[in-house]
Amino acid sequence: MATLRSRPLILSLGGINMDLVTFADRLPAGGETVVGRQFVTYAGGKGANQAVAAARMGVRSAMVGRVGDDMFGPQLIELLQSAGVETGAVGASEGVSSGIAVISVGEGGQNRIVQVLGANDTCGEAEFNAIAGLLPEASAVLLQLEVSVDLSLRVAALAVSRGVTVILDPGPVRPVPAEFYRHVSIITPNETEAEALVGHPVANLDAAESAASELLNRDVAAAVIKLGALGAYWSDGNDSGHVPPFPVAAVDTVAAGDAFNGAMAVALSEGFSLPDAVRWGCAAGALAVTTVGAQDSMPTRDAVAQLFSGGCD
Repeated sequence: MATLRSRPLILSLGGINMDLVTFADRLPAGGETVVGRQFVTYAGGKGANQAVAAARMGVRSAMVGRVGDDMFGPQLIELLQSAGVETGAVGASEGVSSGIAVISVGEGGQNRIVQVLGANDTCGEAEFNAIAGLLPEASAVLLQLEVSVDLSLRVAALAVSRGVTVILDPGPVRPVPAEFYRHVSIITPNETEAEALVGHPVANLDAAESAASELLNRDVAAAVIKLGALGAYWSDGNDSGHVPPFPVAAVDTVAAGDAFNGAMAVALSEGFSLPDAVRWGCAAGALAVTTVGAQDSMPTRDAVAQLFSGGCD
């Protein structure tokens, strides 16, 4: 295992949400009502989750985004700060709600999510300028599609032009222009997102290899397909490989992919090769599914290092 070193700055431009979560023995079919077991609220949003994931790895982590002027806004900022995330570039939009995600969790931790972007969709020039000001200190920029595609594209182009790694988690799936891919260092879709991007199911390793190849043909520098219980498949055009899953008992799969991205970004920024960084991400994602919550489930550096060391040759 490589030794993490230094203390880089990881920037995350993306969604900040309050998650409203129900738990039931099974998820309902269309038109069906089931009786749930529990209801909780917790801080989430893919961008915010990934910022917390990076902070828990012991690096500087800064969130760039917006909350609403509702009751959730101050809570969301406070929770980011308590996790060690810098929030100087988090603004508040008047007359709009904070981002909301309504999540149903069934047996085995499987989930369905309906997201309302709210204030996340008001990000614009102020956030671009904030990113531009922080880029000289940054080693990686984490992007998702919870803010406008145009803003994310501008940020990606600027970051890559300055030699900063751009990691795109293409969720929620939205149409993106072809030129976006040219500015992405690593794209990290899960199975569902990969299927939407390439147009065929991605349910096994052969399909993941095909999906990665298609994404590389769109000029991304590297593709990592997150496969849940099957681990992850990665390719950079010169080499490729499969990282098997770390065996854990899944309780809640919400935000596992965000734990993966945050930990992988830290590992890459601190000198890991792509294969080892993907393993580091898989270890973080595995630990995340053992705990209920989004930001609350982001694992600590020590826990990830322990699982990584115990699960690799």
